[in-house]
Amino acid sequence: MRIHFIAIGGAVMHNLAIVLSRKGNEVTGSDDKITDPAKTNLEKEGILPNRMGFYADNIHKGLDAVILGMHAREDNPELLEAQRLGIKIQSFPEYLYEVSKNKQRVVIAGSHGKTTITSMVMHVLKENDFKFDYLVGAKVKGFDTSVKITEDAPIIVLEGDEYLASPINREPKFMFYKPNVALISGVAWDHINVFPDYDDYVEQFKKFAYSVEDWGFLTWFEDDEELKRIFNTYDAKVRTRAYNTYDHVIRENTTYLRTGFGEFALKIFGEHNLQNISGAKNICNELGVFDEDFYKAIATFEGAANRMQFVAKNDQTTIYKDFAHSPSKLKATVNAMSRQFKDDELVAVMELHTFSSLNKDFLEQYAGTMNEADIPVVFLDSETFKHKKMPVLEESFVTDAFKNEHLNIFTDRESLRSFLLSLNWHRKNLLLMSSGNFGGLDIDALAKEILE
Repeated sequence: MRIHFIAIGGAVMHNLAIVLSRKGNEVTGSDDKITDPAKTNLEKEGILPNRMGFYADNIHKGLDAVILGMHAREDNPELLEAQRLGIKIQSFPEYLYEVSKNKQRVVIAGSHGKTTITSMVMHVLKENDFKFDYLVGAKVKGFDTSVKITEDAPIIVLEGDEYLASPINREPKFMFYKPNVALISGVAWDHINVFPDYDDYVEQFKKFAYSVEDWGFLTWFEDDEELKRIFNTYDAKVRTRAYNTYDHVIRENTTYLRTGFGEFALKIFGEHNLQNISGAKNICNELGVFDEDFYKAIATFEGAANRMQFVAKNDQTTIYKDFAHSPSKLKATVNAMSRQFKDDELVAVMELHTFSSLNKDFLEQYAGTMNEADIPVVFLDSETFKHKKMPVLEESFVTDAFKNEHLNIFTDRESLRSFLLSLNWHRKNLLLMSSGNFGGLDIDALAKEILE
């Protein structure tokens, strides 16, 4: 087939393009900006656009399909031309459902933890020699792409995002998958630019719960207040099972699962990850993985890229980075690091980078999220405000919103870097959290300087 991707540079979009190209399809694409790793990955496969931007002449009657990314706008010239020519246009979740209609569809949803839980399920299934396809929003060790589609795998594991599918199909991505097996990790308001009303945001997860196919299976985190409300009145023809934080103990900075088969030392940590493990176990059990096999496999799981990802350490300091950006993710990650290394001080740095986090009306949701950090730091990049066409936040407003009088605020990369290098790092650990890149800060170089 001849397939064209509008907005090919996205994390999932470019990986899907690569997979379809490797399957023998003729793949082209366009975007107005493509950064690494997408740029390098597309270039290696020979499908990097030879010019940046969107052009109507990229669309022609010889195309069999157009896959449309959310980054494109409704007035995109390529989209308009595809509509004029009557070419089939799909978002990537619509496409993925079409190619997985005959598979057992496993969908992991929730405001937080969905990438990690999806990665855990993938890791356990691989360790136990299951044949499956997948879609995940991060690089996972042992998997060369974040998307896999085959004709013969009986299972597909999908990370179910609540963000909108495309500019012309403004429903959450997870509403297109129609899962047979599903998980909801929790509901915490996010994507205020798309769901400015909290109740409307919660409603999307209720709709997802009812999208599970009849006689399917749905597991959910039982300590989440919104999920309790949803499942108190849930009456679909679906088997449900709640989960909670897995029984554990922490010794010498290592977390151990306590199981009927003995203790299993983990390579990851944090209460949120112990909840993720419980949810992943329910999913894997439903797919046919025995308990002991699950424990053996999860003990070797090292996490997904940028999710509590180890950077470097010496005998005094350990450095991690994380994708945490929403209030619930930020609080969970800070608390996990603080409690795992309870005898050390924690320097926690987060970048306000997303539409929600840069919105004055939303910022109060961050109140108290960094209180367990000994030295809390917030970074604001002026270029981000320009790119998103949003008004710059005043530093005093940020401090008030976080309700933390010890908050340090920096607005340029070099000032942040100088501050971190000026600290005495004896028995201090560093946690860097962002869905951006701290204004282009070289984290590996910074880590090396700190440890030296």
